[in-house]
Amino acid sequence: VQLQASGGGLVQAGDSLRLSCAASGRTFSSYGMGWFRQAPGKEREFVAVCTWSGGITSYTDSVKGRFTISRDNAKNTLYLQMNSLKPEDTAVYFCAATKSGRYTLKARVNEYDYWGQGTLVTVSS
Repeated sequence: VQLQASGGGLVQAGDSLRLSCAASGRTFSSYGMGWFRQAPGKEREFVAVCTWSGGITSYTDSVKGRFTISRDNAKNTLYLQMNSLKPEDTAVYFCAATKSGRYTLKARVNEYDYWGQGTLVTVSS
């Protein structure tokens, strides 16, 4: 599967953004999906993940209550709604797909098989 993330940009603290991840192919619903981010000089980290239906989700503590992961399998698209953005959310955001995460949540980078190219989110204070 090929993934393409979009929707990043420059916003002010407190603003909202919605990231999208378009997937190619007809097997999108076979994959668990996740959003990860990487800030300058830091390792890539887990942000949010969901199972094949989007019915089971998990978030890193720092985004709980502010970010929402969702997916539309009919449109082969994954979303990340980000509200109340903070400067520390500044990073390149990546979407990723995992076959082993179809039914169980996967939060580690090395558990993902396919990655999008990343979209930059910059939050100014």
